[in-house]
Amino acid sequence: MNIYYKKLIKLPIVIYAVLFSIVTMADYSIAIGYEPKYSDSFRNFDYVNTKSKQGGTIKLSAFGTFESLNPFLLKSLAPTGLTNLVFETLMERSLDEPSSSYGHIASKYRLSEDKLSVIYYIKDNAYFSNGDEITAKDVEFSYKTLVSKDAHPQYKIYWSDIKDVIVLDRKSIKFIFNQKNPELHMIIGDIPIFSKKWFDGKTFSESILDKPIASGPYIVSKYETGRFVEYKKNPDYWARNESTRIGMFNFEKIIFKYYKDMTVALEAFKAGEYDYIYENHSKRWARDYNGPNFSNDTIIKTELEHMNNAGIQGFIFNTRKKIFQRKEVRKAITLAFDFNWSNKNLFYNQYKRCESYFSNSELSGNLKPTLDEINLAKKLYIPLSKVIEKDSKFIYDSSENNRKNLYDAKKIFDKLGWSVKNEILYDETNTKVEFDFLLAQKGFERILAPFAKNLKKLGIKLNYRTIDLSLYQRRVDSFDFDMMVMSYPQSQSPGNELISMFHSSSSQSKGAYNVGGISDQYVDILLEEIIYSSEREDMITAAKLLDRLLWNEFYMLPNWYISTHRIAYFNKFKQPRNLPKYYEATNYVLKTWSIK
Repeated sequence: MNIYYKKLIKLPIVIYAVLFSIVTMADYSIAIGYEPKYSDSFRNFDYVNTKSKQGGTIKLSAFGTFESLNPFLLKSLAPTGLTNLVFETLMERSLDEPSSSYGHIASKYRLSEDKLSVIYYIKDNAYFSNGDEITAKDVEFSYKTLVSKDAHPQYKIYWSDIKDVIVLDRKSIKFIFNQKNPELHMIIGDIPIFSKKWFDGKTFSESILDKPIASGPYIVSKYETGRFVEYKKNPDYWARNESTRIGMFNFEKIIFKYYKDMTVALEAFKAGEYDYIYENHSKRWARDYNGPNFSNDTIIKTELEHMNNAGIQGFIFNTRKKIFQRKEVRKAITLAFDFNWSNKNLFYNQYKRCESYFSNSELSGNLKPTLDEINLAKKLYIPLSKVIEKDSKFIYDSSENNRKNLYDAKKIFDKLGWSVKNEILYDETNTKVEFDFLLAQKGFERILAPFAKNLKKLGIKLNYRTIDLSLYQRRVDSFDFDMMVMSYPQSQSPGNELISMFHSSSSQSKGAYNVGGISDQYVDILLEEIIYSSEREDMITAAKLLDRLLWNEFYMLPNWYISTHRIAYFNKFKQPRNLPKYYEATNYVLKTWSIK
């Protein structure tokens, strides 16, 4: 992935005994596949306003509930905003570059010449919210806690190529790798750092409602589980003058109010109960954002453009279930969903159909395989029978062709020996074809209704209902569902996170993102190729081929995406002049907006 470095410090080649590898450079920034935008002496990011007014309160909404102040556990829901406002990492990701990081808690890092280890150096002025200095032992403790059995298994998967960690002295720590991994020294910079005192003699999993001790700009000041959480600016925040924080986190207080129903939440917003809302529901956006406060500009309704890799959202099949273990069945059910009708009648033509696992990016595979993909498949011994045109004809069919799609689905079932009796489809063992759809948001019920109607034409019964969010999360984590909505957002340079999404090793790991149970040796091979590619062009080719293999197996019924963020807010905030390119809307608002 062509790692470029801004600040090259040539060092004499010295061979240390056990603790040190051959080291040739120390650096402040990392970028994957290009030169970092900002120099090591940069003052601030371009998407902030360095003269932002400090103070004031912003109130936002959150959906569902929370039951824990520990965001790193498997079996508990943490409040919205906790990770981004209270915790910090060794490096700070840039929002206007595809994949760049700059020193934050760490002043610099040093990658060994053999690329099998990295040393991170902690800033002398970095402190936790309780006034304790951040040391290398704190970094070691945070990492070891996150990859332990007490934490969410996602972290152990993400940093699986780390072999060992060694504290060299009070302010430097060394990570040793299992093998060369072009992005590993970068994603080590994503480790959230917290104090051992947070637990106060308890185990990590017992720290449910203890307020975190971390280094972020905010602390949890007040909360009531299921109702609200209030974050207050730390008056002694250590990084207020750091280049990675200038112009950021300007509000004195940030409050999230919880709602069980997002329609109720919208009415509360319009009544002035809170200040900002992010909308992900097309019908509400098209029809419900109106009234005097909108027409007189008291409330601003707008769409923020972005260049995010949209990844894929879809109805994912749980392939652990017998009914969904055959690709042909998954394809036939996919053909029953009429996106064009839904986009026109339900979504107000706001969406584009997902055509890839990397929608809206250069990683998306074309309809037909490229010569580079074919050559890569040969090199990796992937059967060329898999390197075929993407089975996407149904994506481009108009609603008028839905009848043909249903006919094609019926032919698939006929070929499998399935038959309809008294308007009910039976499989070859004479078992009724019926499955459940797990939902956490009631708004999806209107989307599933026409889908269920089409399935009924095939003799299939689709059952669906919305359940409590905490119960929903527990069922997802334990793979206790037939079908559900799943989203796989992607970065511009995907890497280790793909293991949790699609690798065989995560297919039975509770809490992993591989909720569909994907287990394919050729997918595994391509994931390794993506992660360990040293050139960006090679990574792109591998991603395109991965996209092709995943797509043609019909693990997901592809949904839709939008290339803007839909938000509304009361007209009392000031925004920076420049928008970033790759960002999540609410995080951007909390990071860079201020009171007028």
